[in-house]
Amino acid sequence: MTGQDDARWMRLAVELAWLCPPSATAYSVGAVIVAADGTELSRGFSRENDPVVHAEESALGKLTPGAPGAPGASRLPGATIYSTLEPCSKRKSRPRSCTELIIASGIRRVVIAWREPDLFVADSQGYELLEQAGLEVTELPAFSEQAAAPNRHLKFLSSERARGVCRHARIIRPSYRNATVCNFSHFLVIVALFRATGR
Repeated sequence: MTGQDDARWMRLAVELAWLCPPSATAYSVGAVIVAADGTELSRGFSRENDPVVHAEESALGKLTPGAPGAPGASRLPGATIYSTLEPCSKRKSRPRSCTELIIASGIRRVVIAWREPDLFVADSQGYELLEQAGLEVTELPAFSEQAAAPNRHLKFLSSERARGVCRHARIIRPSYRNATVCNFSHFLVIVALFRATGR
């Protein structure tokens, strides 16, 4: 896949994210699975056919035996999944996380637009777990704001300051989690106050 291919498929994933029924307790996410030869195998979005289904889970579910389009399941090894949000690594609504489902599917590459903020699950490790399993993980920061836009109804994401911190956090070091960066920024503020007061 070229950079242009990645951008094209991520734009489609963003369009799918806008189809999600809004939820106060879950993100709106779009996902597309693309075969190694560049053909689309499946697509999905959060809450597409179930109140708790995730985008990646929905797209993968359409390729399971017995599901419409199941013959494409044999093409998953070597395929790429495009998701507007880092796949979940912890989950209460299902026995397996999207990270686990992706690893088990045989998909070898994951492309995301932004990392999961610590709003519903603290310290999500989807990116790291996928890499540890030997998958190639690519982040497209140029799409982070577009991917976040369908989620602006969520309290955390309604803060321009919070979005700014998260955006700069990725530039500083992509592997840092939001909580770590926010704690570090608080530390810097305290240091500045001590310097100002001479304490």
